[in-house]
Amino acid sequence: MPLIRINHRIAIDESEIVESFVRASGPGGQNVNKVSTAVELRFDVRGSPSLPDAVKARMEKLAGRRLTREGVLVIEAQRYRTQVRNREDGVERLVELIREAAAPPPPPRRPTKPTRASKERRLASKERRGRVKALRQSRPTD
Repeated sequence: MPLIRINHRIAIDESEIVESFVRASGPGGQNVNKVSTAVELRFDVRGSPSLPDAVKARMEKLAGRRLTREGVLVIEAQRYRTQVRNREDGVERLVELIREAAAPPPPPRRPTKPTRASKERRLASKERRGRVKALRQSRPTD
């Protein structure tokens, strides 16, 4: 079976993806009632031999509600009017999700303190704003 290349280290076998074609919902005239153009892709994240354990763990977090209890990722693709284009779209979305899970996590944020000058600028602008608002208040006439 052909391989789907994710990045230079990861490639998944096409046989790991189970696809079924169903009728699409939404507009499409009579065509929508006759032709099964929508694609439902299923990819077993937990059982995949192609993915490293760290990528599997991140992918489960990223998948959210698209992941079943058994660890199968379900992607529904029905944007286009043809089966072929919907299949390509579903595979593209799967590849994008795996790439996102395979990307290294961002470095942790290091907390910083505002500089003394920025604190002074902030307080000065608050003071100016307060004076403008004070001028708007009506004063009792003597």
